[in-house]
Amino acid sequence: MKSVEQLTVKIFADGADLAGMLELYKQPFIKGFTTNPTLMRKAGIKDYKGFAREVLQAIPDRPISFEVFSDEFAEMERQAREIAGWGENVYVKIPVTNTRGETAAPLVKQLSHAGVKLNVTALMPLAQVREVVDAVAGGAPSCISVFAGRMADTGADPVPHMAAAVKLLRAAPAAELIWASPRELLNIFQADEIGCHIITVTHDILKKLSLVGRDLHDYSLDTVKMFHTDAAAAGFAL
Repeated sequence: MKSVEQLTVKIFADGADLAGMLELYKQPFIKGFTTNPTLMRKAGIKDYKGFAREVLQAIPDRPISFEVFSDEFAEMERQAREIAGWGENVYVKIPVTNTRGETAAPLVKQLSHAGVKLNVTALMPLAQVREVVDAVAGGAPSCISVFAGRMADTGADPVPHMAAAVKLLRAAPAAELIWASPRELLNIFQADEIGCHIITVTHDILKKLSLVGRDLHDYSLDTVKMFHTDAAAAGFAL
């Protein structure tokens, strides 16, 4: 098994807790950061722009994605252009469709070819990947986020799907594929094996990195000890 330092896939931390982001910023294996409105709401953030400015002041030299939140394409464009102006390391997240299922591909193409760095998000079917690849080809550097974890939630194996997406991105050399919403640490190694460019990982999963390569006999014994300790602490008796 590879060590974290040997991985080719880039690990981006996914979250909106500033203290946690700054702690992870100290780690050289964290190559970038992503956020979204759901994570920001969970973190209790009220001032979107103020939060973003604070993050960018503290983290000026690694890619950071901030998402538009309008459901109308004209307003998405306005928000995207404003967000892009916050820093050279900013990628603007654009959802692959609006809530009516209307494709964002024309807007993505317009912004990408105007020089706006994008992170097109919430993709799942390969048809969406093809459409977005076509939109960003020849444009500014971009990311295409395929939600492999949510696919896995449906019972589908995301690995062959993501491998096929890697091949589709060859048509857009300035674009990078993101394995989004991973559910376990194993997904990092799966993404690396298929040649995925980036994986976004939550802080909870990143905490498990110390387990990589651990001896399984030792880990088994620790598990037995955990059960025994918890049973004693609970005062169970028969």
